[in-house]
Formats: sequence, structure tokens, C-alpha cells
Amino acid sequence: MVIEIDPTIPAELAPISWLIGLWEGTGIVDYKIGEETRSLEFGQRISFSHDGLPHLNYSSYTWLLDENNTPHVTETGYWKLTRPALEGDPGPGLLPGVGPRPYTTAQSVEALRQSDGSFEIEVSIVHPGGVNEFYLGRAIPARIDLSTDAVLRTASAKEYTAATRLYGLVDNHLLWAWDIAALGQDLRTHASGRLARVE
Repeated sequence: MVIEIDPTIPAELAPISWLIGLWEGTGIVDYKIGEETRSLEFGQRISFSHDGLPHLNYSSYTWLLDENNTPHVTETGYWKLTRPALEGDPGPGLLPGVGPRPYTTAQSVEALRQSDGSFEIEVSIVHPGGVNEFYLGRAIPARIDLSTDAVLRTASAKEYTAATRLYGLVDNHLLWAWDIAALGQDLRTHASGRLARVE
């Protein structure tokens, strides 16, 4: 299947453009620590947007489903296709690219497709509690699988060592599942959610 490019977004975003928009719904946490299971229900709002650059801007805000809709946790980050940085790309820092920006056509983006039809992606997610996650994964139409390549923590952060995330578009809803290895536990089920697109 050849990707189609929406002319209003950078060509590199086409394989993950189905995520773009505002999504809202609910989810559950169900995480076993030793013999104890910590469970709760929460509301969630996720935003995927772009600013004309070849990455998606990501943010997630959650609140407890209690009488006060108490704010819970947030995270923010960037999603993009995996490819080498070329001379036409800006950076490092604020340095401008040299020459034209690469991967601006459907044909050039198609060259990044893997033999199984997927696109390799990388995601960075920052938590205000001092955790930075760097994920590698694959995007296929309406599904994204991610696994941490690295987790960085500040000295004040809680113990957290690895994670996997799965996102899928099912019946026009964004479904996701997140497994984590944290607080001395191995990688295990942590949280999931079902969100509807907000028009």
C-alpha cells in the first residue's frame, strides 16, 4: 500500500498522521507490586499535533475519576520516523540545515518503509517527575508498537527501568496499553485506555 500525503502536513508524518487530533476518554491502572495490586480509574486527554516540522507534538493529561476530577499526571513528547539526520536537517541546537530539507515527498518517505510494510519510529516522552523515556518501535496502518531503548531518571525520580506501549485505532477510537517495569518489578501490565476523537 502506497502512503497518501495530506498536503497540509509534512510528508514524513503521513505514516503516523492518523494520530493527529485531540482524543479524550477513560482508562484504568492495574499494577501489581509484590502481593499488592494498585488500581484506579482515570480520565485522559491526549493531543497529537504538528507545527510544520517532521515530528508530532504529543501531550497527555490525566485526572482521577473522583468527585473533584483531581488532576493526576501529565507527560509530553515528540514522535517521528526513524532516519539518519542529514545536512538539510536543522541542528544541533539552533543551527540551520544546509541545503533543502530531506524527505519532503511521498516517494522519498516510501524509501523509509521496511520490507514488512512498517515504518520505524522513535518517540521521546518526558514526565515532570524526572523520568525521560526513549522508545523505538514500528508503525503500521492504525497500529504502533513501542519499546524503551533507554530510560533516564533524575536523582529525585521514582525507580522506573523499562516500558512498552501499544496504540491502535479500533472502531474510530484510540486504544492504548502501557506495560512498565518499576518499583522493583519486572515488565508487567500497568495501564490502558480508550479515547474518542474530540471534534
